[in-house]
Amino acid sequence: MNAKNAKKGPTSQLASNAAALSIQCDVCKQAFQGTSKQPLLQQHVDSKHAKSTFAQCFPKFVAA
Repeated sequence: MNAKNAKKGPTSQLASNAAALSIQCDVCKQAFQGTSKQPLLQQHVDSKHAKSTFAQCFPKFVAA
């Protein structure tokens, strides 16, 4: 029964993976998954933008 309801042929995760990248660095435009936590984003700021603050790179970020 499940085989009848399943999609036919190969499917790609590319579209869903791209949709998951909902956080973007305003300085370099690098995208991050929407589930990314502040420590990961802070690591990006520290390593790529040493002269910038977290708020400059991710002004729309709200800790969940």
